[in-house]
Amino acid sequence: MQNNPHTTLITPDAPLAASTHGGRAKCLQRLVRLDMPVPRTVALSFDAVHRIAADELPDIVAIVGQFEPDTLLCVRPSSEDPDWGGPGAVLNVGMNDARYAELCKSLGEDAAAALYLRFVQSYSFHVARLDPDMFDGVASDGAQGLRETLLAYETETEERFPQDPADQLAAVLRSMARAWEGTSARLLRQAKGAPADAGLGLVVQQMIPGVGQGECGSGVLQLVDRETGKPQITGRYLSQSQGRDALGAGSEALYLEIDDRGPSLAEVAPEAYVALKEHAALMRRKLREEMQVEFVIGDGQVHILDGVRVSRSSRAAVRIAVQLARDGIITPQEAVMRIDPHAVTELLHRQVAPDARRDVLATGIAASPGAATGRIVFTSAEAQSSAARGEACILIRRETSPEDIRGMHAAAGVLTERGGITSHAAVIGRGLGLPCIVGASTLRFVTGKRQLIAPDGRVLRAGDIITIDGGNGQVLAGEPATIEAALDDAFQTLMGWADEARDIGIRANADSPADAQTARNFDAQGIGLCRTEHMFFDPGRMTVMREMIFAQTSAGRAAVLERLLPMQRDDFVQLFRIMEGKPVCIRLFDPPLHEFLPNTKSGQRELAEALNLPVSDVVRQVEAMEEYNPMLGLRGVRLGMTVPEIYDMQARAIFEATLRASEDGEPVVPEIMIPLVSARREVELVKKRVDAVAAAVRAEQGKTFNYRLGVMVETPRACLRAAEFAPYTSFLSFGTNDLTQMTYGLSRDDAGRFMSDYVQQKIFPEDPFHVLDTEGVGELVQLGAERGRISNPDVTLSICGEHGGNPESIDFCRAAGFDYVSCSPFRVPVARLAAAQLAIADKISGAKSGKHS
Repeated sequence: MQNNPHTTLITPDAPLAASTHGGRAKCLQRLVRLDMPVPRTVALSFDAVHRIAADELPDIVAIVGQFEPDTLLCVRPSSEDPDWGGPGAVLNVGMNDARYAELCKSLGEDAAAALYLRFVQSYSFHVARLDPDMFDGVASDGAQGLRETLLAYETETEERFPQDPADQLAAVLRSMARAWEGTSARLLRQAKGAPADAGLGLVVQQMIPGVGQGECGSGVLQLVDRETGKPQITGRYLSQSQGRDALGAGSEALYLEIDDRGPSLAEVAPEAYVALKEHAALMRRKLREEMQVEFVIGDGQVHILDGVRVSRSSRAAVRIAVQLARDGIITPQEAVMRIDPHAVTELLHRQVAPDARRDVLATGIAASPGAATGRIVFTSAEAQSSAARGEACILIRRETSPEDIRGMHAAAGVLTERGGITSHAAVIGRGLGLPCIVGASTLRFVTGKRQLIAPDGRVLRAGDIITIDGGNGQVLAGEPATIEAALDDAFQTLMGWADEARDIGIRANADSPADAQTARNFDAQGIGLCRTEHMFFDPGRMTVMREMIFAQTSAGRAAVLERLLPMQRDDFVQLFRIMEGKPVCIRLFDPPLHEFLPNTKSGQRELAEALNLPVSDVVRQVEAMEEYNPMLGLRGVRLGMTVPEIYDMQARAIFEATLRASEDGEPVVPEIMIPLVSARREVELVKKRVDAVAAAVRAEQGKTFNYRLGVMVETPRACLRAAEFAPYTSFLSFGTNDLTQMTYGLSRDDAGRFMSDYVQQKIFPEDPFHVLDTEGVGELVQLGAERGRISNPDVTLSICGEHGGNPESIDFCRAAGFDYVSCSPFRVPVARLAAAQLAIADKISGAKSGKHS
């Protein structure tokens, strides 16, 4: 049988692979090669199991013949990836009346009955498909329980329990094969990421009973804590047990190490305990992984049944990988490759504890990761009041606007009815590191009554406590247990290794000194996008902005903006000083001015009072500035052309801040970015005015400075005509949020209403506001990059949209020859790790192709 590739005795040189026989079979072969005490095992390939499901059985007698006569067997699943699951193991195959009689003599009646009873029950449920309720009136254990169980089986099936071990094994193999290929199992593993046609292997292993004379039992052992990744012997052991019984045994299970709380394996069977630790340490070194050892003890002797990769939290995964590298078991580069960049997000934010009970009220779009618990509030003012009282709150809005920024700063989290992955709430939430869920349309937002109504009819009111999980979009009732963020020494070490490997720059989008400090803390290489309009939404500045909007002349606007100048200058000085010489790219004012005007009657009355104007004048101005589609209207460079005083003020603030920040450090070279460009003449005219302001500041201060001027490429025309802009600029930064919106003709604020349907129906492979559309939008980006570099070979290329922190988008940018990507501060570590993995993968691929060539 050893020559049969589909039914193979596991030996050191047997032809086995995880891709043909599954991970469990391959791991057992590795343990055999390490001379570990692994019971004799036969592996069945994916193809063999597929045939079994079609009732084409292998030579069952030959399989049974690989074991000593009267050996009990266990059948376990062996999928390619352990996370894909599989049917449950069936133990004690081969138990029958004759074997029971023999074991009563050698092991005792209770032990023999326990072995037989377990097999009969497992066979009844998984093979004969009997209803578990039929055993409700049966004694639970002992010889009496066995007799009653066998009788119940015969009554229900009208036949005697099968006695031939070969027949038993054939039925078990057939049952497990068909269970794997059933519709429910297929859907379940597809949900776990397995391909629809994923194969299953099976292993048939000699049973070590785990019950009987002397010290017998089963358990699991591992050398690390699964939550922290720190060295700690964990696991349980249960005397007179089989399989993984110890994990569910509660107080009856023994500790492994000596423990004040109760008896331990180290005391009951010290030699076995020492042997287990040695086996686990050897697995760690040779398999290059932290492994959980599944073992059984028979009359004091240790047998290794399996080795499984230790399940672990994200923080544990980082510490385990780093420690393996520090111990020389893997390389630092391999440690970097072992961590999922998306999982790093969990380390940066508080998370709902993995074992916490989740009372899910509704699910929306996961817009900004992390868990937040607080009392419901419905306005920004309430959020600020709550923060002043020291009470955590969740800000509930139909959708947020720039006026809500202070409330968002005060809240622990934000929940909105509308919006998509790049809506206002989502973008600001990610920038602040604030947990946020948008597009929670299954909740009814009855803001007039200050209520939320869940799909199941539950009514939540202001003051009620909820929790939002921005990692998966779940809105939870109450306050489940959470775990805090963990940026420990292992995380810092891993990120240092990542930085050594990556070959593309990582900057942060930062709109305030607080954002800049976060970016600095996460080792961003500069600021790739500072959205200056966010600096104007402070209540003190908002009033001045509104005065400017109501000014009737250019001189009047300039006079009002003169009052904003020192505020902007101080903001920029702080940014430059926090970044300590690293580049800071400042985008000139972008949003339409109507965003600064109140849209409620009460707000308009308050504004009229503040400006000493008739309410009718305020209403008239607000109505005059309304636009049908403001995101395609008077904003960006168009506003800079029609109200040039704004850009003049900002340029002066930047240059004056440059000189001030350069006084106590190395010279600052600011980067000024013109938004929403679509025509070369726009760039020419803005550049002319900015150069004039720079000359004026140099003359007034008697000092010189340098700066870099660039364009934010976010319209399709700008991509197509980039060759015309590039000679006037030092950099082209692609704003993929707006570019995606304009390329698709989608509103990024409203797309969340139907995007999930589009993805489910495979119209779009993924939300294009979440993952860059490299085919459509990407082609425009590539065209813009290529044409820009043709006319200006030295132009710097970057992406500063929300896609900048996405691993798939970073891959695209590297291939397109970009210099850096910029993303929200809390996504900087994700981008650093993803960029490193891409660079390492390229080197590995290049090395392999070099060998082949």
